[in-house]
Amino acid sequence: MRILYLAHDLDDSAIWRRAAMLRAGGATVQLAGFRRREGPLPEEAILLGRTADARMTQRAASVVKAAAGLGRSLAEVARPDVILARNLEMLALAVRAKALWPGSLVVYEVLDIHRLMLGDSLRARAMRTIERRLLRRAGLVLTSSPGFINEYFQPFRQTRAPIRLVENKCFYPQGAMPPAPLRRAVTAPITIGWFGILRCAWSLDCLDRITRQQPGRYRVILRGKPALDQMPDFHDRVADNPDLHFGGAYRNPEDLEAIYGEVHLSWLIDRFDAGKNSDWLLPNRLYEGCRHHAVPVALAGTEAANFLADLAIGLTVPDATTDEVARLLDRLDPAGVERLREAVAAVPGSVWTTGPEETQDIIGLMGQVAAARGRRRQAAMRRKGWFTT
Repeated sequence: MRILYLAHDLDDSAIWRRAAMLRAGGATVQLAGFRRREGPLPEEAILLGRTADARMTQRAASVVKAAAGLGRSLAEVARPDVILARNLEMLALAVRAKALWPGSLVVYEVLDIHRLMLGDSLRARAMRTIERRLLRRAGLVLTSSPGFINEYFQPFRQTRAPIRLVENKCFYPQGAMPPAPLRRAVTAPITIGWFGILRCAWSLDCLDRITRQQPGRYRVILRGKPALDQMPDFHDRVADNPDLHFGGAYRNPEDLEAIYGEVHLSWLIDRFDAGKNSDWLLPNRLYEGCRHHAVPVALAGTEAANFLADLAIGLTVPDATTDEVARLLDRLDPAGVERLREAVAAVPGSVWTTGPEETQDIIGLMGQVAAARGRRRQAAMRRKGWFTT
């Protein structure tokens, strides 16, 4: 199967992990998309333009410009069986690209529901209408959490296309799967890891406060990319608190064992879009942390907390207050943390990690949907008398 993968940010490592997953399942993948940073890419890709974080108007203008010249940009691409679009702006380009290859299947990949899509404002309703119309040309939706299906796609009736859940599990290239991690003995201080896209000002404030309340009892390690537009005081807070440590960016999956091996607890709480996307998602750090036997800390009422409850693992904060977090963590001692880690370690590894078999299943589903749509298209053409067979 040939897949044209349209990516909103070619500098996002998650894009390349998805491409590697599809290739591990037997697909041939060509990437095209926008860039937000400089430097070399992991491999050659078709550049459609440049965009910037949190600049929606500029991104929309870039998409319009790219759409106008899409035929030229994709002139050398072999006809794809599938055009995979990662988020709404890429879906618009995928529908445009489908005009170049009418028989191709458009697949929409959704890993977040942007706040612009939500609410009753005129803008939100307009955005959902645009998405709904574009989705008429899509044959399949891939999304990473049942919360997105139950809280967004179904209530707003965004699509009639089948929706397939593809969780944000850890992926290792074929032959590179490491053995199950060894658990180090739990010793004081209790160490909390907050890794990934760090965008939650509430979490930074909470972790700062609980460590200041009991100096030396907790150690918090932060790794990844801080959203300084949301937390402009991030670096100052870290520098001013000896129990907060920022270690910068990390490689995925190469560094996961090392960074999670340093921590006992994995912080999953995100209040960036409280009551909406933050409550509905199942974050990468859920799978990464549990794969490496770190105890997840989630907030009650979120999809992540529901997921952990089904497995009877982890810690759940009953309410999003610093006092509730402090009360929960104050009950922990090294022996208690070790028991919680043992429960996480007892969960089958396939819950946290994906491999070629799951990807082959997804590719097979794409093939089935494409074939079914092709049969319907031919039947419609016969009914209109366009051809006979």
